[in-house]
Amino acid sequence: MITRRNFNRLAAVAASSIAMPSVLSGRAFGQDKPIRFGASISLTGPLSGTKNGQIGYELWRDDVNAAGGLLGRQVELVLLDDQSSASNIPAIYSALADVEKCDILFGPYGASLTAPVMPFIKQRDLFMIGMFPLAANEKARHDKFFHSAAWGPNSGTDWARGFFDLAKSVGVKRVAILANDLEFSKNAAVGGAKVAEEYGMEIVFNQSYPPNTSDFSSILRNISAANPDAVFVGSYPADSTAIIHGIREIGLPDSVQIFGGAMIGPQYGSLLSSLGPELNGVVNSHLFAPEPTMQTPEIKKFFDRYVPIAEKQGVDPLGYYVPPFYYVAGQLAAAAITGAGSLDQAAMAAWLHGNTVETIVGPATFNDIGDWTKRRVLMVQIQNVKGNDLAQFREPGRQVILDPPELKSGEFIHPYNKARAS
Repeated sequence: MITRRNFNRLAAVAASSIAMPSVLSGRAFGQDKPIRFGASISLTGPLSGTKNGQIGYELWRDDVNAAGGLLGRQVELVLLDDQSSASNIPAIYSALADVEKCDILFGPYGASLTAPVMPFIKQRDLFMIGMFPLAANEKARHDKFFHSAAWGPNSGTDWARGFFDLAKSVGVKRVAILANDLEFSKNAAVGGAKVAEEYGMEIVFNQSYPPNTSDFSSILRNISAANPDAVFVGSYPADSTAIIHGIREIGLPDSVQIFGGAMIGPQYGSLLSSLGPELNGVVNSHLFAPEPTMQTPEIKKFFDRYVPIAEKQGVDPLGYYVPPFYYVAGQLAAAAITGAGSLDQAAMAAWLHGNTVETIVGPATFNDIGDWTKRRVLMVQIQNVKGNDLAQFREPGRQVILDPPELKSGEFIHPYNKARAS
């Protein structure tokens, strides 16, 4: 792995070659050399809670190499710390392509960091597996970009549809929307407003806030004054924590039937542990929960190996949100390489567009812009949390799946204040 220590050197070399034609090709190496997979990871900075994704990459690499590699060659990872900064992304990916001569690229984490890399891969016509950006390819429509996460088609609007399906089921008519003024949250808020309007719900409050906001008391009072039936929130870990603390102090009106939706942070072990019972009642997006409806031998095997590594490294010991899908990214790339029988990026993309890949989170098929054809974003409600012991979140019944219906594992507790008291 390449760390931040030598990123500046690589970036300097790459800076003069950003506009060069791609060197990502199987011809860049002899056939006995490892196949190199390059990516940035937020090892430091505000998104460093996602650095446990590296374990997912490494477990996949080890499994592939133990099975003989790909195309008869071993697999090698080249990972750079992007420091959670979008400004670092263009130089990092130019370095991965032009200096490190990586054969395949994985994207950075999330929408804000992915946006700067989309013009690069579009210009160079490169294959990439994206890591958790929302609606990243709806404008570029690059035919060699694929999502590792099961956001589904039309994710800009449909990603959070499950939240509004639940709201509709309990008669919600008035919706408040609150969102961080960053790419992912803004996209989620815009999509949420469209679905709410489609369902005939009135938007009675719709506000964004600067990323560094830490005091939500006045905003929460304004939401309460609007007397909504539902509150849809798009936030990042620090502001998710501040909003939950604000509700503890100020509360929300009894009219609110459902609260949450697109809050990043409550998926992570650190926030689950620190906030504990304060999270009771929150209905929020997720990709995996340890409920009986999601347990398979493949995912159990993954977590049996992940947990001791995470505990040793001091990262999220649950790992439900990010790490499995970093492993999936490797599975998707490996399937494309094997299916194409080469590292030809057009052939790899064509194979993924035309075939199903069996992954540790289930089968993946893709549409023309690399979205999963079936949306599998979970809406889970946090219930029955007592104290701050992290181990309880490994048990069923704490992150109860309410949507999609085929994975439902428990009943929706509402209104929100009743659920909070549970």
